Amino acid sequence: MKASALLVGFIIMIVGGCMSQKAKESYEKSNQTASSGAESQNFVKGLWGVRYQVKDVSRSIDFYTKQLGLKLDQQHLPAFAQVSVGNLKLVLSGPGASGSRAMPDGKSQEPGGWNRIMLEVNNLPALIEKLKKAGLHFRNEMESGPGGKQIQIEDPDGNPIELFEPAG
Repeated sequence: MKASALLVGFIIMIVGGCMSQKAKESYEKSNQTASSGAESQNFVKGLWGVRYQVKDVSRSIDFYTKQLGLKLDQQHLPAFAQVSVGNLKLVLSGPGASGSRAMPDGKSQEPGGWNRIMLEVNNLPALIEKLKKAGLHFRNEMESGPGGKQIQIEDPDGNPIELFEPAG
């Protein structure tokens, strides 16, 4: 049975650490200057997807389609591809893609970090064993809490993916 057969649904959650002081000040300032009510929020139409910075788009396509069972929606090698599962669109931006260009201050956009997508799975312990045999890199051991069980894996560029089995 493929690992993709164990993916029953998908939860998108961007999990991050605490906001930096600069980010908090910016957030507070924008809240003070924004007009009240729904008018200030109308510019957001909805969630489009998640963008991951990758070093090799072809390698990432193979990982997400063959190891995790996501569907390839489009590719424009070597710069860009999009894979999906359910309502999630995962945009893979390689070197040279418009979504990978340096920031105005010169800072490069790099793979990795701790924000991550969460993929809902059944029978996480069995899936872990299967993925270990396939040679995937795990960031941690399985953790259990009141909300469920989770473990983090990495794609070939070090971008984290959380495999999550809800409690119940």
